[in-house]
Amino acid sequence: MALLSIKNLTTVFNSKEGQIRACNNVSLDIGCGKIVGLIGETGCGKSVLGMSILNLLCKNATTSGQIIYKGQDLLSLTEKELRRIRGKEIALLPQSPSTSLNPVLKIGEQISEGLQCFSKAKKNIVMEKNLKMLKSLGFNNPKKVIGQYPHQLSGGMKQRVLAALSISGEPSLLIADEPTKGLDAVLRGQVVELLRQLTRTTGTSLLLITHDLRIAAQLCDEIAVMYSGEIIENGFAKQVLNQPAHPYTQGLLSSLPEMGLHPIPGYSPSLLEYLPGCRFYSRCMLRKEVCNLNPISLSKVNGSYVRCLRVTQSTGVKQNIYSRNVQSAAV
Repeated sequence: MALLSIKNLTTVFNSKEGQIRACNNVSLDIGCGKIVGLIGETGCGKSVLGMSILNLLCKNATTSGQIIYKGQDLLSLTEKELRRIRGKEIALLPQSPSTSLNPVLKIGEQISEGLQCFSKAKKNIVMEKNLKMLKSLGFNNPKKVIGQYPHQLSGGMKQRVLAALSISGEPSLLIADEPTKGLDAVLRGQVVELLRQLTRTTGTSLLLITHDLRIAAQLCDEIAVMYSGEIIENGFAKQVLNQPAHPYTQGLLSSLPEMGLHPIPGYSPSLLEYLPGCRFYSRCMLRKEVCNLNPISLSKVNGSYVRCLRVTQSTGVKQNIYSRNVQSAAV
């Protein structure tokens, strides 16, 4: 049974230009103790999906569908009921640690605020938990760190502090939104190891939102590929990365530097634009007129779920030659 099950989620932003359909009929399951990667280009709706789970959207957003967490639909809860779940049950590890931490508060104060909120513990107990948590996250001198301000820490240290804030409530599900964005290779490696350590030691499930396919290859049990607001492929990580079925997934992998930098021709459609059929239609080399007539549902192909008429109608899926070494290149 899934810890969190997203069913037919649609998130729309109402703007002067029209309705921006950032998530369109999205369904996704996250199992207990599993790491699920949500990958795709910038602007495809990944972060909006993560924010929709916690209902941290702006006022002009409307959502429909279901987000079932431990048997209850999060979309049906009141704001007061959601506040009991945010941070404690489902936590967010935001991107850009430099802007996510309060620059005028010491690190110890920021972590203590979360611990006191969730546990109502006394200050001396909170301080002990602070030190223990920072120690477990690789800080050799946690007593020094809790007395420092964010600007005194490196990018990797800030990311680990954010992780400490995120797990202070001991959540069952952690949503990590682009946790390696803007980091160099060394810091990316530290963050990957941190996330791996968190999930292994605590049993926390992880939704990893990223455009870094190498990180997804190293960490994820399952991968969902998002394009223009829709999940277009979903399956086990090795299957999706080494035998991609959807033409977009194949093109996305082919565009990696280590795979030869073969870009996908054309541009993603605007989320304001209504398309009756496949949203990848204008860029797809396999397209037929029938692909653009009606909405396409996910169908099971070689162990993965794929949103493509041409693939599901074919007798088999050919392996993308550019993706053969994705796993090895990511290590």
